[in-house]
Amino acid sequence: MAFYQPLLILISLSVTLSTATLQPFLLTVVNNCPFTIWPAIQPNSGHPILENGGFCLPALSHRSFPAPITPWSGRIWARTHCYTSPSHHFSCATGDCGTGKLECMGNGGAPPATLAQFTLHHGPNDLSSYAVSLVDGFNVPMTVTPHEGNGVCPVVGCKGDLLATCPRVLQVRASRGYVVGCKSACEAFGKDEFCCRGHFNSPQTCKPSGYSEFFKSACPSTFTYAHDTPSLTHECSAPRELKVIFCH
Repeated sequence: MAFYQPLLILISLSVTLSTATLQPFLLTVVNNCPFTIWPAIQPNSGHPILENGGFCLPALSHRSFPAPITPWSGRIWARTHCYTSPSHHFSCATGDCGTGKLECMGNGGAPPATLAQFTLHHGPNDLSSYAVSLVDGFNVPMTVTPHEGNGVCPVVGCKGDLLATCPRVLQVRASRGYVVGCKSACEAFGKDEFCCRGHFNSPQTCKPSGYSEFFKSACPSTFTYAHDTPSLTHECSAPRELKVIFCH
């Protein structure tokens, strides 16, 4: 066993030093909407659940928490029009994660929902990548806004309220008749050409549609279909804070 000890010590030291070079920063979720939302967070497989995966955020308020200090990837979105039934079952008209509780505990959300996607602390320069996606449709205006940082650190997202202009065939309506979500063409029609499945599962065969162009014309800095432009993912080194702002 003595033969392996120096190697183990070296590996341990290397991991410790690598982790020590990662810069801590805050994740902040801001609700600028004139109504309550219920943000949800889903980590990718193997990564920790942040803030129990979901919480309530009243209008004109925010919640900050430390970003992981190790590599992490996942997504954040808003659940809307949520309520608790007399039997204490929690559910939402959009973005529902199916737990029946306030906390999503790592579950994903039902489309349509505007998504913020993150890959934190990757590469030799401690990069944090982020993007806003309408691939799963739209429910609330959203931007990702970095504070400080080096490299390519723009504000990206969708500030417009697409519910007002959503094509009728994509609309999701609440029980009272008003529009609460705007589906993707994949969700609305289930066809491979819209979902980038089967023969269409490549950048060469998966092309924008008239429906994805509706989203793209309103929000050009977002992903609108599965093989949209990769350059829409931005890499920012050592930001002090990444803000997810709803109704920016």
